[in-house]
Amino acid sequence: MKIVKRQEVEERLTWDLTHLVQNDRELEARFAKLEVETQDFVRDFSGKLAEPKKLTAALCEFRRITQEAGTLYVYAHLAQSVDMGSPEANRRYMEVAGRMGGLYAQLSFLESETARLDDPILEQAKIEEPKHAPYLDEILRAKPHMLSPETESVLAALDHSLDAPYEIYQQSKLVDISFEDLVINGKNIPLSYNIFEGIMESEGDTKIRRAAYQAFYDKLADYQHTTAACYNATLQRDKVMSQLRGFDNIYDYLLFDQQVDRELHDRQINLIMNELAPHMRKYASIIKRVHGLDKMTYADLKLNLDTEVPATISIEEAKNFILEGLSAFGEEYQQMVERAFEERWIDFANNEGKSTGAFCSSPYGVHSYILINWTGLMEEVLVLAHELGHAGHNYLAQQEQSNLTTHTSLYFVEAPSTANEIIMETHLLKNAKTPEQRRWVLSQIIARTYYHNFVTHLLEAAYQQEVYRIIDAGGSVQASTLNDIFRRVLETFWGPDVEIPEGSERTWMRQPHYYRGLYPYTYSAGLTIGTQVAKRITEEGEPAIQDWLKTLRAGGSLPPVELAKLAGVDITTDQPLRDTIAFIGETIDELDRSFGDV
Repeated sequence: MKIVKRQEVEERLTWDLTHLVQNDRELEARFAKLEVETQDFVRDFSGKLAEPKKLTAALCEFRRITQEAGTLYVYAHLAQSVDMGSPEANRRYMEVAGRMGGLYAQLSFLESETARLDDPILEQAKIEEPKHAPYLDEILRAKPHMLSPETESVLAALDHSLDAPYEIYQQSKLVDISFEDLVINGKNIPLSYNIFEGIMESEGDTKIRRAAYQAFYDKLADYQHTTAACYNATLQRDKVMSQLRGFDNIYDYLLFDQQVDRELHDRQINLIMNELAPHMRKYASIIKRVHGLDKMTYADLKLNLDTEVPATISIEEAKNFILEGLSAFGEEYQQMVERAFEERWIDFANNEGKSTGAFCSSPYGVHSYILINWTGLMEEVLVLAHELGHAGHNYLAQQEQSNLTTHTSLYFVEAPSTANEIIMETHLLKNAKTPEQRRWVLSQIIARTYYHNFVTHLLEAAYQQEVYRIIDAGGSVQASTLNDIFRRVLETFWGPDVEIPEGSERTWMRQPHYYRGLYPYTYSAGLTIGTQVAKRITEEGEPAIQDWLKTLRAGGSLPPVELAKLAGVDITTDQPLRDTIAFIGETIDELDRSFGDV
């Protein structure tokens, strides 16, 4: 596969950012106007919030200003994310992010002053505009951890600078690292981050796959100390912030914004590490048997078990699959999916300097944007369905919520996306016409949905547990420390069933999620909810669908425990998680039987 420059990509494979901003001239004009409006906001409302009507007016104007700020920021961020090597895109993003810090420093007085208002004023403001109620409640919840208005202003101004380690990590990963072509049997095979993660990890030729694996991890070794320094800087920042804000430990600080307690976090990791591992080791043994491998290594775990369904698929075919699979959500949801393809909400290109993996960004009042590195593999239908789950969630939430309460807790955020995956897979299972087709879908359920979300991200979360224990005790981490921790986690989970080759311990270097605190574990948390929601929809039909759509429209107006309850799932107990692990085990058992003595 040729690695192309961004300017060589066909327009139809790129997203259309003009829905956000037409060009840099418009960006500058709108930003200049926004800066004036922010100054006016400070003049009109700072020190003047003591009346309910004034507070309501301030929140309405704050919503308008932050919506516009979000649109301009997303424009600069998305333009950079598809071409990290572009000096122009990097300049634009850095300038916008820097100026944005100045804006939010000026706006920071709103929360500080609101937190000091008397309860009757706040209660009356909630009555005047109910959409503001969850936001005001959240300010009061955070009140014990707020600093002085002057300090909050300084922290807001420094926000972009404090996030610099992530920016350095991304530049190092996506621009500076350059891989040499592999030469196998006289043939040159290009290698890049996206090619390795999108193609080579599941390459059927064992010689090529393992050679690519070794070359990839050998190259990572050249950057491990810089990457470790970036990560340690992020960890130390979080530790200092937890102390400044009066939290007992770094976990409480990071989980506070997620609106969940330590019990839910620890249960998710510890239960899966102990009870899912035997099922996944069995899955690894099936891969070894089916492919006739001499040994089972960590480099072989992404192998496809079955290739009966065509290996590649067109974008138009992918759209049709998704429309069929998600048809139960109704016409409005279907129209949203159609628009995503027709109006170029999706960037399919696979070009040099583009962010790895896939993500969905949803600026309020516009529409979602989805980044994916499309290679035409059939399983990418599920990746698209996943990201469209985020898009659908934000599309529905924005109809009911203000931009202050649209975005949900990280703990819940992956539930709509993973539910979409499972609903798609259920649809494919229902329509499988042969045992081979059913077997392929079962293999995708494990390899794509549960391996990726329940295993890959779970192992990252178990690794984070160890890292944060060191940081909480006042320590620091270096590349050797991080390598040792990650190898121990891999060896503990996979046991003697999977050999962990040299270099595998550097897998921690691949994941940008670490720069967002306790994010990796939320994939398994969301998938636990998503699994139970999909099960309800399959078994109960319309009542469960309506409950789910109502939950999606609630956005971030409720904490995750209440959102899950609205969808019919009780996450205060471990039963949903145990049921999900049991489902994974049953699916692997069926896969094992379907391959017989192969």
